[in-house]
Amino acid sequence: MTIDNIRLRNEFINTQVITRNTGKKLGVVKEVLVDIDQREIVAFGLRDNMLSLSGMPDYMYLNSISQAGDVVLVEDENVFETVDLDAYTPLVNSEVITETGEPLGRVRDFQFNLDDGKVSSIIIASLGYPQIPDQLISTYELSMEEVISSGPNRLIVFEGAEERLTQLTVGVLERLGIGRPAWEKEEEEMYYPPTTRPENQLGTGIPIRTPLQVRQPVMEERWNEDDWEESRPAPPPLRRQAETIRYEEDDLEEDNWGESKREVAPRYEARRPEPSYEEAYSDSYQADVWDDDAEPEPYNPPRINIPEKKKERITEYYEE
Repeated sequence: MTIDNIRLRNEFINTQVITRNTGKKLGVVKEVLVDIDQREIVAFGLRDNMLSLSGMPDYMYLNSISQAGDVVLVEDENVFETVDLDAYTPLVNSEVITETGEPLGRVRDFQFNLDDGKVSSIIIASLGYPQIPDQLISTYELSMEEVISSGPNRLIVFEGAEERLTQLTVGVLERLGIGRPAWEKEEEEMYYPPTTRPENQLGTGIPIRTPLQVRQPVMEERWNEDDWEESRPAPPPLRRQAETIRYEEDDLEEDNWGESKREVAPRYEARRPEPSYEEAYSDSYQADVWDDDAEPEPYNPPRINIPEKKKERITEYYEE
C-alpha cells in the first residue's frame, strides 16, 4: 500500500528518529497528530524508547523530517517545538458513523502523503486498536472525501458510504462464518413479523358494516262488520291450576298404635292483612297505664290441674 510518498501511520510508529549531523537518537515515534479540519498531518510525538509510557512526549512538526525509511532523519537536535494539543487529534480509535447514525466501525489507521501531510483515506475495523494484527479482524478502507463532519472522537460520513468501502483483510471470525460487519449485523437483527396464510390471518378488529335492510310498510286492514268475530284475537290460555295430590289409604303410613293418619293437602287460603298496631292493642288494653285513678282490671289466674294423690291400698297377708 506504499506508493511513492503515500505512507501508513503504523509505518511510523516505533520508528527511531536520528539526527543527520551527529547521528544522535532523539527517540521513537509514538503518536501522530492530525488536523481533522484541514485533513493533514501536523506533528509527531516522540518518546525515549518503545517501552516508555510515562510523561509528556516531545513533539516535532512534519516539515522537520528530512528523510523517512527504516529510520526518520532530521537535521539536528533543535526539532522539538511546542504544539497545541487541543487543536489536533490522534484520529485513531475515533468512531465512524453515517448521517443516519449507522455505525461503520472505528479508525484503526490512515494513509497520508509524506510531502504535504494530506490524509487520503482511513482504515476502519470493528476495533480501533492498531496493536491487533490485521489477520485477526476484517479491515476496510474509506476515502477521506466521504467525511463531511467531525466531532470529539467521531467522524461523520455520507449516507451509503458502507457501499463504497474497500475490504483489505478478512478476519478469522468472518472466515468461519461467525463475524459480520456492523452495518450488516444490524440488518440481520431487525425483526420481521412472520407472514401467515390468508385463510389463517385474523381480522383487523373493525366491525363489518352490513347494509341496512329496508323495512317494508305494513298494510293496515280495514275493519269490516261482517267478519269482526273472526278477526277477534284469541283469549290467552288459562293457567293450569295446581292440582292437589291425594293419597290413597293404602299408601298412608301407620303409626305405632296401628292407626293410620290421613294427611290432607292444604288448600290455598287468601292471606289476611296483618292488623295495625292500634287495632291490635286497642281492644286488649284500653286503660292508660300511667293513670293512677283508673281501676285495674281484675286478674283471673288460669286454672292449674293438680293431680289428686290416690291412697295406696295395703294388702295384708295372714299366716296359715
